[in-house]
Amino acid sequence: MTCEGCKGFFRRAMKRNVRLRCPFRKGTCEITRKTRRQCQACRLRKCLESGMKKEMIMSDTAVEQRRALIKRKKKERIAAQPPGVQGLTEEQRSLIRELMDAQMKTFDSTFSHFKDFRLPEVFSSGHEIPEFLQTPPGEDPVNWSQIKEDLCTLKISLQLRGEDGSMWKYKPPTNSDGKEIIPLLPHLADMSTYMFKGIINFAKVISYFRDLPIEDQISLLKGATIELCILRFNMMFNAETGTWECGRLAYCLEDSEGGFQKLLLDPLMKFHYMLKKLQLHKEEYVLMQAISLFSPDRPGVVQRGVVDQLQERFAITLKAYIECIRPQPAHRFLFLKIMAVLTELRSINAEHTQRLLRIQDTHPFATPLMRELFSPTDG
Repeated sequence: MTCEGCKGFFRRAMKRNVRLRCPFRKGTCEITRKTRRQCQACRLRKCLESGMKKEMIMSDTAVEQRRALIKRKKKERIAAQPPGVQGLTEEQRSLIRELMDAQMKTFDSTFSHFKDFRLPEVFSSGHEIPEFLQTPPGEDPVNWSQIKEDLCTLKISLQLRGEDGSMWKYKPPTNSDGKEIIPLLPHLADMSTYMFKGIINFAKVISYFRDLPIEDQISLLKGATIELCILRFNMMFNAETGTWECGRLAYCLEDSEGGFQKLLLDPLMKFHYMLKKLQLHKEEYVLMQAISLFSPDRPGVVQRGVVDQLQERFAITLKAYIECIRPQPAHRFLFLKIMAVLTELRSINAEHTQRLLRIQDTHPFATPLMRELFSPTDG
């Protein structure tokens, strides 16, 4: 075994076939890393004493073949990488791999494991209207306008495909009194809980998250779970049909009076269409989830500096990924658009949480996990 410097010196000395003489001590120079350039004769002598042999030197043809092999293997390694990531640092590629692995392990895009859920019942003459929706004689409902607004006037239909190919459909009542969503609340609570569990497991798979104190882990999850849930649902959203395609389940928005434009008046619907229009890659979605999860300004976070550095690392990786894989200049503003989308998502999260809490106060529907995530965080 020898260093590259001495290997190259020995090869050159042998090829020149020149008789070298020691100009100093008649062949007794001490050869070290610092003095090896001072006497070629003694350096060659030490090479031979160390076991280097002339017959082991590769021919020029063999050297060229070896260089060509190294070059080809390098090209093959680059080609084996996902398209566009060649310009990323090894740390950034490793980070993306870890996030994609966490996503794959915790996001069941076919919803094949979502089985224990309640289906909605349609209100009819045989179903009693919940007491909180009944108006006492001679009185106006105190909070009805707020409740009606919280329950959302958008009508959602549900379609369930059976394993035998059969189809079960649920359509909301035709009346527009704001109560259309009520039969769906238990089912939506089950779906949300299923999604929340996946998001919690997603966070736990990420090593950076596990390294944080348990108190900070709880605070970050409480703050970000709804945001990550919305991002994951967007991956299932078909903007052409207005349908969330979740395996055997499909959720569709019924056209109301005013049609498409009325749908966009709802901030959450506008967000889904806006984000879907960006046509993001799975890597970009998962980096968005990480940026949202590691938000240092969530209530109750103690190690804000550490979380801030992690969020910055994810954001820089997202920017680098876009610059490497997206053709310029068509996508030169994509990173800025994504960051603007994340800001909008924060606002939707705050409003959505308040809306759910108000509905929960008057019409309890949340599961234990939902109640835990919505409970106040100190700080």
